[in-house]
Amino acid sequence: MKPDIRHLTQTKNIGPSVARRLQEIGIYTLTDLAVITPARAYITLTRKFPGIKLPVNLYLYALQGALMDIHWSKLPKRLQKELVDKVNKEIK
Repeated sequence: MKPDIRHLTQTKNIGPSVARRLQEIGIYTLTDLAVITPARAYITLTRKFPGIKLPVNLYLYALQGALMDIHWSKLPKRLQKELVDKVNKEIK
């Protein structure tokens, strides 16, 4: 399978400001995001940008939705909970 090299802003849920922040932590493609995982990317973003509120739905869920090619609001509740649990576990 070929890696997905689409520019991040061409994916669902990721606009220019989110893409810029992702690029600042070394994520340029969906493949990069899949390797680091949405949970780890979210944690890295919150640490890199401590003064900026990074809402879970606009970042964590959006990143997972981008990988799945669905709008973040369509993520199953079970998956949303799993993502938040992963973040909470890794932050501790």
